[in-house]
Amino acid sequence: MIHHSTFLREDIASRSPAEGAAAAQFGDLPEWNLGDLYPSIDAPELKDDLERAAAEAVAFSDTWKGKLSLAAGNGSLGKAIAAFEQLEELLGRIMAFASLTYAGETANPAKAKFYGDMQQQLTDISSNLLFFALELNRIEDEALERTLSEDDLLAHYRPWVEDLRKEKPYQLEDRVEQLFHEKSLTGRGAFNRLFDETMTALRFNVDVEELAIESTLNLLQDHDRARREKGFRALTETFGKNLSTFTLITNTLAKDKEISDRWRGFQDIADSRHLANRVEREVVDALTEAVRDAYPRISHRYYAMKAKWLGLDVLEAWDRNAPLPETPQATIGWEDARNTVLSAYGAFSPEMADIARRFFDKSWIDAPARPGKAPGAFAHPTVPSAHPYVLLNYMGKPRDVMTLAHELGHGVHQVLAGEQGALMAQTPLTLAETASVFGEMLTFRSMLDSTSEKRERKAMLAQKAEDMINTVIRQIAFYQFERKVHTERRNGELTSDQIGELWMSVQGESLGPAIRLPAGYETFWTYIPHFIHSPFYVYAYAFGDCLVNSLYAVYQDAESGFQAKYFDMLRAGGTKHHSELLAPFGLDASDPAFWSRGLAVIEGIIDELEATDA
Repeated sequence: MIHHSTFLREDIASRSPAEGAAAAQFGDLPEWNLGDLYPSIDAPELKDDLERAAAEAVAFSDTWKGKLSLAAGNGSLGKAIAAFEQLEELLGRIMAFASLTYAGETANPAKAKFYGDMQQQLTDISSNLLFFALELNRIEDEALERTLSEDDLLAHYRPWVEDLRKEKPYQLEDRVEQLFHEKSLTGRGAFNRLFDETMTALRFNVDVEELAIESTLNLLQDHDRARREKGFRALTETFGKNLSTFTLITNTLAKDKEISDRWRGFQDIADSRHLANRVEREVVDALTEAVRDAYPRISHRYYAMKAKWLGLDVLEAWDRNAPLPETPQATIGWEDARNTVLSAYGAFSPEMADIARRFFDKSWIDAPARPGKAPGAFAHPTVPSAHPYVLLNYMGKPRDVMTLAHELGHGVHQVLAGEQGALMAQTPLTLAETASVFGEMLTFRSMLDSTSEKRERKAMLAQKAEDMINTVIRQIAFYQFERKVHTERRNGELTSDQIGELWMSVQGESLGPAIRLPAGYETFWTYIPHFIHSPFYVYAYAFGDCLVNSLYAVYQDAESGFQAKYFDMLRAGGTKHHSELLAPFGLDASDPAFWSRGLAVIEGIIDELEATDA
């Protein structure tokens, strides 16, 4: 099991000459130092670790394969898991280095080859470890529980063992599992890489400039409406020209997932994601229905208000993320962004700010938008013996400050959860978004509290409302789109037109009548990487946002002790179910009213905006 970044990339970064000139206003943007993992792609240390991993994986298999039931009986099972964890740590370090190296220069052929070679070698090495989880899950419940109660070392790993047992009903015979594992590199993994490298290479013609996707998407937030429309037209033109490639990738991966789900016995198309997230299908269904019921009260109402603010009868698609006239146009320098986030974190908890400050002081952040650099923003946990890294594409906009706060929230969470070790540090996606969204909320509230000018406050509230709509409403619409695509794919291959029709149906429902979706918008599904890298990931954002809204309300009402409970939740990593983690705050995600409370926070912001026009 190789550890990849949980937090997937949003867009692809590059700068036009004009943006390159503007970047001088940002100050010195940091670039990460991956030397804490390995000095370089040809470092002797990396070569030695690869050889050591290969030898130790074979030795581990020779020592433990076919003997785990015996180990459970003689008290040595804890020792076996500890040895397995050490190997996972080593493999995770190598793969993290390869992934981050590739992310920094996706368009570099040598870096792309290095990444592919590492994937292949680690897949081969980890094939020797595949037996371990399968065989461990074949131990009888009674025998396993007896040894868990008798072996202190094994008891340490109880949360991981119990988590692993949840996958037991969906495991296949060993040789089939090995086939799935080895062919993932030439199947799903290959199409993931094809998507990344295709998206990185796309160029969009705007006036006399050729832009990469992030720069072009950035135009949709331009103050100049003509520039927004030009950006939209450039996007639809290039997406249209490459539609067949993205349609093939989508069809292939949806079929690949259907085959895997069918063999494993998953009933619903999203059940494998729910299992990975350790969340019940009923909880996700309740979230989905609550959000869909709120479409008219939130997104439909907000966009109708925005059309009025912009003096329009209806918003065109390129107006959806347009800034209000009240929005300041000044570029936010990197030092100001840093101080804003650290100040907000520090007001909540000095310890939280101290952890976040390490990312700046120790070169754990890569911020510039370089040509050929891949994803827009993510936080990669790497391995507990090292530390996380954050990738951004900083463009000096207010949303970039929020992105910095978001990713540092992930980073702080990953540092704290690292105490659990390689097997238990990773948090399910639904809870992994909690710290990031909470970090955003702290930063937003801090900025809002320091702003007294009425028009500027309105602009900030509007931007927060839009960010919440994008995080909750849009992501549930994306989830509905994925459900439609994967359901229809079971009836046969989908054409580009069919996928476009499914996309337009969910977009029209979620955005409402105040936004007109012109020809070309039916191609906008093509650039969403979550659909490719991690199917059904997207509802985790809505889960996290609604959860944080409720959590923040508890924080505001708490007299003391909230910060300690919050840090305990982050330190738990993947050792506890969401019900256990939320109980100290008096919250229960299985209660349908829980989601209504979270959505009410968004409605409250829209109410406040509506009152400014009264």
